[in-house]
Amino acid sequence: MKFLELPHNYPEQLGNQSKWISKFIRSYWLVVFVHTIAQLGCFLFLYYPISKYDFYINTLLVPAVLMSGMIIWTHWIHRQQPHFIFYAMSITSTFITWVIIYLNYDVRIIPALCLMPIFSSVIFFRKRLLWFSSILQMVTFVTLYLSDAHFRDFLSSFDAVATPSFILAGTVIAHIILISGRELMVDLQQTIQAKQELIVRNAIMSKLSKTDGLTNLYNQISFRDYYDTAFNYASQDSCLHLALLDIDNFKQINDTYGHRVGDMVLGIISQVIQQYISSSDIAARYGGEEFALLILDKNFDEAYELVESIRSHLSGLRWKELNNQTVTVSIGLHSCEPGLTKEDLFERVDSYLYQAKRSGKNKIVTALHIA
Repeated sequence: MKFLELPHNYPEQLGNQSKWISKFIRSYWLVVFVHTIAQLGCFLFLYYPISKYDFYINTLLVPAVLMSGMIIWTHWIHRQQPHFIFYAMSITSTFITWVIIYLNYDVRIIPALCLMPIFSSVIFFRKRLLWFSSILQMVTFVTLYLSDAHFRDFLSSFDAVATPSFILAGTVIAHIILISGRELMVDLQQTIQAKQELIVRNAIMSKLSKTDGLTNLYNQISFRDYYDTAFNYASQDSCLHLALLDIDNFKQINDTYGHRVGDMVLGIISQVIQQYISSSDIAARYGGEEFALLILDKNFDEAYELVESIRSHLSGLRWKELNNQTVTVSIGLHSCEPGLTKEDLFERVDSYLYQAKRSGKNKIVTALHIA
């Protein structure tokens, strides 16, 4: 049957609506409970022209058991056959609605309850479910009208025509509401998607503006911002060590093997640096072949061990692109000390770096390790 066809993304939709499905099924129990209490109250406090046995068995117990059985069946469908849950809910809500209508058809307004299953379908934004529910109301009404003389005799000719018309009009209104709701949801989804794409683009642009495209480390501008912040923290008794690393003979590598190999060397050295630093440290490509490290939350010996690990690792690598030669780095390292400005600290580390360069390269120079 065509109205039972399912969309290709049905499992995903069902998962998203599972919470509402459970709430609806629980609401059926509430409806049955409230109706049972209301019927009992009417029998106890109002005139009810039937015997106690007829009321408690035929009006109270049997309908409550039947309605409860339908709800239990719906629970079972939800767990065992979830693809049919919406139609099971429509059948169950229709059954409960018309049991209540049948038991109270002497109340002139009560047939209006048949619109509840129809409008409930709107919440799930399913046109087929809406019309399926509408057809159920029509079929149930016609079945009761033709098969039950008491029900038929109580209705006037106007009721016999007005009730189906009422169901059809309610369905059309619900259909319009459903279409409008779906259009609003599409607009909302498009707006959310556009916002998410904008956030992603902004994040990418922000990252690109802060990082060096070749090495994926922070660029010089970002480093200076982090350096200012870290230095301010260091002034409040936090540990801060600054290291500058420069690739030895890098111009010769570029001139001999080309810039493509030079770029590869920069990329691999940046990977080695990232391998050894912690999440609290800051690494940046400061210049052409120069790198800067802000080492935080470590004492001097730990900071020295970190940069020594980087230097040692690099000096042990053999590069087949360079005919199995090594690529070394020279390093200057110094700690933030009372009385030093951030400019003084940088100049001192820079001078240590050049001392390492002038004294043979592939070494670390600090205040304790003067070349």
